[in-house]
Amino acid sequence: MRVVSGIQPTGNLHLGNYLGAIRNWVSMQDEMEEGSECLFFLADLHAISMPHDPTELHSNTLEMTAALVACGLDPNKSVLFNQAQVPAHAELQWLLMGTARMGWLNRMTQWKDKAGKNREGQSTALFSYPVLQAADVLLYQATHVPVGEDQKQHLELARDIAQKFNNDFAAEDSPVFTLPDPYIPPQAARIMSLRDGSAKMSKSDPSEMSRINLTDDADTIMKKVKKAKTDPEPLPSEAKGLEDRAEALNLVSIYAAISGESVDQVLSQYGGQGFGAFKPALGELLVESLDPINSLFRGLREDTEMLQAILARGAAKAREIGTPTLDEAYKVLGLVRG
Repeated sequence: MRVVSGIQPTGNLHLGNYLGAIRNWVSMQDEMEEGSECLFFLADLHAISMPHDPTELHSNTLEMTAALVACGLDPNKSVLFNQAQVPAHAELQWLLMGTARMGWLNRMTQWKDKAGKNREGQSTALFSYPVLQAADVLLYQATHVPVGEDQKQHLELARDIAQKFNNDFAAEDSPVFTLPDPYIPPQAARIMSLRDGSAKMSKSDPSEMSRINLTDDADTIMKKVKKAKTDPEPLPSEAKGLEDRAEALNLVSIYAAISGESVDQVLSQYGGQGFGAFKPALGELLVESLDPINSLFRGLREDTEMLQAILARGAAKAREIGTPTLDEAYKVLGLVRG
């Protein structure tokens, strides 16, 4: 089993990243059987598909590395690196561009969402970045890719590209690429905005009050929780009472995810109470849970040399793993290399 997943270094990790992905990465890393491995990367090549500040991207990449390690990713157990140090990602993307089809990319819902009405004004990188995503996982012969609902379509595209490439260029009994399967963690929490229970918590939301960053201090966390959007009704005694109460469900779900309880278990304790009592309890739980991460992050972020060394070691290992696949792709395409 080989798990591959990435995250864009576009700013602070927030609670949604942690509960929805990073915590599960740590669990997978710690529970891997002998002979299996996890590769986790910072998708800095993906970041340049949209307008960006180069200085900020560089800083964010190191900051994100510190945050991931603070959350529990162990560079001695996992391969942690950034794409830019492994040119094979971009090389393989180009080799796969001849196999990917315009129609496939046009159907990508995230392309439609990000491009909006001004598709002609978007970069070609934004249009073709799902092919880079395919290269990200196919390069390492990934068997499993952790995905949320919004990434299933991209993994399906990666499988389509791999299948067509194998059919067109590889011997039937010797495929170049493994077709990766989705891995949906059993406890993948879907955390929503504190200002809008119908929208995912996001780094791109202009309102800082919409998310809890893992770098927020205790006072900031309590302030954001207390100001989170809710409704005037008391909490119900069971989960079905939260139907059509998106903001209430979100806060209870956050409490459940952090405490390791079910929503019903949380409501058995707080059912009948108002948010005046529940919000302070949620804030205290978050502060207690996130404080160790915050403290470790602040120490790691100051050690730039160590962070760069972690990424360099991970990139060297990633290049070693990915080189045979890249070489084989060149070979079957009939490309002459020295």
